[in-house]
Amino acid sequence: MSRTANLPIRTKRLTLRPLGAEDLPDLHRVYCDAAAMRYWSRPPHSDISETQALLKGIMASYGTALPAYLGIEHKGQIIGTAGVHQDDEIGFILHPDHWNKGLGFEAITALMPYLYSALGCPRLTADIDPRNTASAALLRKLGFTETGSAKNTFCINGEWSHSTYFARPRPSAQV
Repeated sequence: MSRTANLPIRTKRLTLRPLGAEDLPDLHRVYCDAAAMRYWSRPPHSDISETQALLKGIMASYGTALPAYLGIEHKGQIIGTAGVHQDDEIGFILHPDHWNKGLGFEAITALMPYLYSALGCPRLTADIDPRNTASAALLRKLGFTETGSAKNTFCINGEWSHSTYFARPRPSAQV
């Protein structure tokens, strides 16, 4: 069975789906936004060609492996992405226009069963900048617990950030 067989994932307000070339403008709107990218592992995209390269990499993952990232669609527009960076490490980003509306919680709640199944992993992990208190709160609300930390893990535009690590075991009902 294909790892994309259960896609798209639909919730009350969102569709999590593979991205396509037509999503480039929406995706760039997210990845060029300084507030959205404040705690990301790379600086905001200054040119749409950076977002296009990212999108090409994401789309290339669809044919050979677990989709790296899915688009989070709301009212016909891509407002963010969510998926796995590597192994069992999840990541997510939303455009600031959609913060504080429960959409991140809705998206990741729907995505986790898919990831547990597709990855066959015993847990999901996350690595966040500890200054990103909203993501820390979201992860805790999703049942993740803090497992450790490290200093000076990313240097973006000359500014070092740290990492706080989280993990959430696969629920026993999802074996």
